[in-house]
Amino acid sequence: MSLSLKPLAIGSLPHKSAKDALDYVFELFKNTPFWPQLGNVDKKEDMIVQYTQNIPGIVYDKKCDKYFFEADSDKFFEDVETFYSDYELITSGEDVSLLDKYAITPPYSAAFGEFITRIDKTKPEFIKGHVTGPFTFGVAICDRDGRCGFFDDTLRDIATKGLILKALWQIKEFKKHSPNSKIIIFVDEPAVCQYGTSAFVTVQKSQITETFEQVISAIQAEGALAGIHCCGKADWEMMIDVGFNILNLDAYLYAQNLALYPKKVDNFLRKGGYIAWGVVPTLDKDALEKMDIEKAVEIFKNAVAVLTSKGIDENLIIKQSVVSPSCGAGGLDIALAKKAMKLTVELSEELNKKYL
Repeated sequence: MSLSLKPLAIGSLPHKSAKDALDYVFELFKNTPFWPQLGNVDKKEDMIVQYTQNIPGIVYDKKCDKYFFEADSDKFFEDVETFYSDYELITSGEDVSLLDKYAITPPYSAAFGEFITRIDKTKPEFIKGHVTGPFTFGVAICDRDGRCGFFDDTLRDIATKGLILKALWQIKEFKKHSPNSKIIIFVDEPAVCQYGTSAFVTVQKSQITETFEQVISAIQAEGALAGIHCCGKADWEMMIDVGFNILNLDAYLYAQNLALYPKKVDNFLRKGGYIAWGVVPTLDKDALEKMDIEKAVEIFKNAVAVLTSKGIDENLIIKQSVVSPSCGAGGLDIALAKKAMKLTVELSEELNKKYL
C-alpha cells in the first residue's frame, strides 16, 4: 500500500452532528477516512480532555471547569497500581481485552462508534486515528499548584502510557472491523513547537524523546504507521531521529523549517518516510477564503522546491508526499471546514494527474 499523494485530514471538525461529520468524511476521504473530534457536540471532545477517560490521577473540578492531576490520595496509588498492572498485561499480549477499560466512549467521542460501523462496511485502504502527544497532554494538565504534569516523572509516565493505551485500543478496533486496512495513528503535538522557549526552559530533550519513542514503538509494534502533526516551527530532526513514519507540518507557513535538516530529510524519505504537507490553511480564515486549487498546487510545488534546492531528488519527494490541511478544522464554520477538506482532496487528485 502506498500513501503517495493521498489526502489525509487532521482530527477536528466543527459539525454538531456525528452523522453529518462522518457523512462528509466518507464522501471525501473514501480511502483514507478519519474519525473526527467534534468539540461542538461536547466540550469533552477537546483534544486534551478526550483522552483523560480512566487515566489515573486526572480529576475534573466543576468549580473552575478544569482538569487537574491529583497524586496525593490513597485512591491515586490504588488506581496507579491497577493501571500499571493493566498496562503490562495488555502490552505483553497476556490480556488485550483490558484495553476496553481505556476506550474512548461518549461523551468523549460521539463519532468513534459510528466510524467503526462504517469502516466495517467500507473496508478502506487506510484508516487514520489519532491521540494527543505526550508533551502537549502533559503540559496542558497541571497539579493544583499549577505545575505541569510533564515536569513530574511519575505523572509524565502515566500520561504517556495512558495515551499509548488509547492508541492501542483504536488499533484493536480498526483491525477487528477492517483487518486488511493499513492503520495510521497521528500523534498531535501542537505544543512541541514551544520546546526550547523560555516557558519550557527546564524541559530536557531526552524527556520528550523518551515519551515519543514509547508511543511510536507501541504503535509500530501493531503494524501501524506513526505520524506526528505539529502546526508550528518544530525540531524535525528530533522527530525523524525518534522514528516517526510521517511528518505533518504546516506547509502554508513553515515549509522552510523542514529544509533546515536536508540530510536527515533525504535519509528519512529514502527509508520510506512520508511528508504530509499541510498546504490548505485552516488557522487563517482569510487565507482559506482566498484559497483555490491553483493556489494550493503552487504552494505544494514551492514547498517541494525548498527541499530540491537542498539537493533532495524531486521524484523521491513526490513519491513520499501526502497532502493535508495545515491543522484541524474544528475552529472554522462548517462552510469553511468543508472547503478545506474539499480542497485537500482536490489537491490530491490534481497532483496525482500531474505526477503519478
